Amino acid sequence: MPVESNDELRQILGYDRVAVVGASTSHEKAAHIVPAYLQRHGYELVPVNPFAEEIFGERAYDSLADVPESIDIVEIFRPSEEVPEIVEQAMARDDVKVIWMQQGIRNDEAARTAEAAGLAVVQNRCMKVEHGQLVRHPMD
Repeated sequence: MPVESNDELRQILGYDRVAVVGASTSHEKAAHIVPAYLQRHGYELVPVNPFAEEIFGERAYDSLADVPESIDIVEIFRPSEEVPEIVEQAMARDDVKVIWMQQGIRNDEAARTAEAAGLAVVQNRCMKVEHGQLVRHPMD
């Protein structure tokens, strides 16, 4: 079952490196605003967008398979129907611990597949909102 409890969400939000699949170069889009917030709060971002060279001052990669660094959380800003392919890419790695589908994104079948592979899954939740509500930081 997807993660729902605040304690589990806090644990997930304690990880450091977030691959943002669908990260946007458009400053007005949630796919830019949310990761930029996370970066300001100490997360290491790995943008995944085949149409960008750099986002958030970080090199952008074409796919999860191209990312050489370790990844803790795969945060998804792509349509729900694209989630199964992203989950497959995440499961092909041995470092991903969490699949996070941003608010408005949900794919129950992909969630079950990820959970069966031992990954935690968050669906239809905004990582920025959850962080703001559950994690205290000195800069807040």
